[in-house]
Amino acid sequence: MSMNCPVCAVPLTMSTRQNVEIDYCQQCRGVWLDRGELDKIIERSAAELAPQAPPRGPDPAPQPSYGRPHDDRHRYKRKKSFLEELFD
Repeated sequence: MSMNCPVCAVPLTMSTRQNVEIDYCQQCRGVWLDRGELDKIIERSAAELAPQAPPRGPDPAPQPSYGRPHDDRHRYKRKKSFLEELFD
């Protein structure tokens, strides 16, 4: 049974992303969640933001760079957050 968008009155599209069921409107891009789905998102987001244990021991000494100088901006790629992955 398909529900209609409360704003546009067009049928909502259901999608499951990372075990969270999302109903969204393709026309107005509105997003609706079933009971309990927001709790799942909040719990995962809180777990992702929880402080991590600090690394043990001293940091290793930097290795000498031979040849082309490196650019630290390209060295580490930022991991997408749970919410970015959920709504991309």
